[in-house]
Amino acid sequence: MATLRDIRRKIHSVGNIRKITQAMEMVASARLKKARVKAEVSRPYALKLKEILDNLILVSNDIKHPLITPHLVKKIGLVIIAGDKGLCGGYNQDVFNKAEKFLKNYPLDQVEIVAIGKKTIDYFKARKWTVNLKIEDWGGKIVYTQIETFTRELIDFYLNFKLDEIWLIYTHFINMGAREVRLEKFLNIEIADLKEPEHFNLNYIFEPDAPTIFDEILPRYCITKIQSVLNDAYASELAARILSMRAATKNTEEMIEKLTLTRNKVRQSGITQELIEITSGAQSLR
Repeated sequence: MATLRDIRRKIHSVGNIRKITQAMEMVASARLKKARVKAEVSRPYALKLKEILDNLILVSNDIKHPLITPHLVKKIGLVIIAGDKGLCGGYNQDVFNKAEKFLKNYPLDQVEIVAIGKKTIDYFKARKWTVNLKIEDWGGKIVYTQIETFTRELIDFYLNFKLDEIWLIYTHFINMGAREVRLEKFLNIEIADLKEPEHFNLNYIFEPDAPTIFDEILPRYCITKIQSVLNDAYASELAARILSMRAATKNTEEMIEKLTLTRNKVRQSGITQELIEITSGAQSLR
């Protein structure tokens, strides 16, 4: 049985761990408030921009654009967005499981990985898949200009036929207790199947002309989409970390309670032993 000193040392150590998990939960909670607003604000903008694109293409007499036109698929790019840190439950592993499920359908030489997040980089470093591009230390720090540069790099990969399709795997933020790992096609941009065109406003006049407008609006849509996806992923990571640290804090409290009970038993046993020895000594003196 552990000594009283060992038990007290364990209680002190677990207490320190509890302070750390509580602090991490508080930090993540403070950051989530801002990240949640960014995710919820950027998402409708991207959806509305996609709706406008669908509407414009419907009335533009089957316009052709390189970002809309599909390629003969020889090389696929997979953008995988996970975190830079752990201690967030199954958040990162859920993303990797989704990626593995996608990758098992293709040979090694057909897919290139775009790894966003240190955990993603570390995960695929130990595997045979080719990592084309790496971005780490991004959570909550990446700014619009960096998102624009990254998105235009992906667009260049597609336009130059280095990648014939580009897919995204990220975590969609729903609420504090719910998230969903999604696989979405990024390029080529797939236009919705508009079966009920009467729902759209068909009275458009293109100025200067449709190709020029699409050259401007399609890259903007791509940038907005990546920004929305990154905001969703970061909010999901923070929510997962809050829940994970909350559970860890609860576990430390239960452990401290059990250790305290054990400490009291050991101390009581020691007191009882001492009383027996005193009584035995007194009887022997008689």
